[in-house]
Order: sequence, then C-alpha cells, then structure tokens
Amino acid sequence: MAEAELNLLHRGILWPNLVHSQESLTFAREEFQVRDQDVFIVTYPKSGTTWMQEIIPLVYSNGDPTPVQTIPNWQRVPWLEQKSGKELLESRLSPRLITTHLPYHMMPKSFSTSKAKIVYLTRNPKDALVSSFHYHNMASFLENPGTFEEFIHKFLEGKVMFGSWFDHIKSWWPQKDQVNLLFLTYEEMLQDMHGVLVKLGEFLGKPLSEDVIRTIANHSKFDNMKQNNMSNYSFVPEELMDQKKSNFLRKGIAGDWKSHLTAAQTEHFNSIYAQKMEGLNFPFYKD
Repeated sequence: MAEAELNLLHRGILWPNLVHSQESLTFAREEFQVRDQDVFIVTYPKSGTTWMQEIIPLVYSNGDPTPVQTIPNWQRVPWLEQKSGKELLESRLSPRLITTHLPYHMMPKSFSTSKAKIVYLTRNPKDALVSSFHYHNMASFLENPGTFEEFIHKFLEGKVMFGSWFDHIKSWWPQKDQVNLLFLTYEEMLQDMHGVLVKLGEFLGKPLSEDVIRTIANHSKFDNMKQNNMSNYSFVPEELMDQKKSNFLRKGIAGDWKSHLTAAQTEHFNSIYAQKMEGLNFPFYKD
C-alpha cells in the first residue's frame, strides 16, 4: 500500500486505513446502540490500552485468567470504531467490554443518554510520543515517522494517527466528574496497582477480595503480559508488525522519554504543552 493510502481522514482526524473505514467510523457515531451495562476503555494511542484490556476482563472474571489466556485482546475487548466492531459487538451479550480511541465528541450518539461506564486512561504525552514513534517504525500499515525530531513536530501538531493528544484530553477531562467516568493514569497504575484495582472494582460494581487483587496484579504485570500470546500481538503477520524491529509491548515504564528527548526538545515540548493546556486545570504532566 502506498504511504498516501495508509490513512483515511474522518472528521479532521487521521485513522489507519487497514482497520478503519468511513463506514466503520460512521457506524460508531451514528448507529451503534450503547447499552447501560456497557464498559468502555477510552485512551489516546500508546497510553496503556493493551494493559487495561488485560485488567478489566480479569476484574469481570474475578481473577480467572482463562479469558485473557484464550481470547485475543482485540476480540475480548473489541474496538468500537474498527471495521470488525459491528460484527463483534452488536450481537454480544451484556456486559460488553469495548475499546475506543474516540474523542468525546465522536462517541456514539446513544452514549449520552445511557448509564454506560467509561474508564479513561491517560499517560504522560512524552512517553506516548516515544512509544508511538517506535510503533510507527515497526508497523508497516502506519506512515513512516521520519526522524524523531520530525515526529515530535507531527505529534505536537496533531498530524499523527488518531489526531492530537491535547485535543483528546481536552475532550474528555471536562467529563471527569460524571458518575459514570473513572479517570486513571498510566503512572498511577505503575505506582499503586492495588489502589487502582480497588477503584476499578468499586467503579464497575465488582468489588474484589485481596486474593483476587493479588491475582489480577500478578497476571497483568508487564513481563507476564509480554509472554501472553493473546495480548502481545504475536499472531499479527511480520509484514504488518515487525517485532524484530520493536516489540509491540516494549518497556512498560514511565519516564522513557528522558532517554529520547534532548534538553531543547523537552523545552519545546513543555512550551507547546503549556500553551495548549492553558486553562484546563489538568493536574498531570506539567514538566
């Protein structure tokens, strides 16, 4: 596929053409019927999506690892806006666990009148930038990222797949006080998984015992997930994802950006961040 054909433009945002279409994106917004029992994992790309796709099914199975060890993550928590979304989700029994990168204003119209729950996971944008750069280098269905310097500018301008990190956050953060939304950070999960699992259990109406919390925390450790063929995308053909160049699940840490961005690049990033986030009262990632 020629590089110009890798993305499609929908409502001002670039989407990878391999798994999205104008029809699938329109279906997600206009036609998908949200149920009160639905649970959405919402992220900007490379912010811990796969991690949350591991954890929430374990919450619903009360720690039983069978679902995460036998069902690929894109089937156990399907993507709403992808071409496969309609087929995988419409006939599924409730509660449906659903993944999406959609900004708030592109969520299904039926969402606003439902009691469906949202788990929104965010990550330091510098780490999301670094992870996305490596992902672009190993995934043939994404545009060549160019140099790291070039990719920084694309990222800051929102000229990357799924659009601007800033716009995504700014669409969701004002919704944080809704009773059906739980806002979590990647860093919080690294620092206090026990506390996160307690929050998740309470929010989802699935309170967890201490034994189950320990079980879920163990199964969802990065190294264990990296060995789980249902989660590490090892089934994807090498011509689409060359994991010899970079593992899909790469490091699973916070602060990796410090080994990639120069002092000048960090200063520039922070300056743009301050401009774009002014007035939002967003308490994370200010340096």
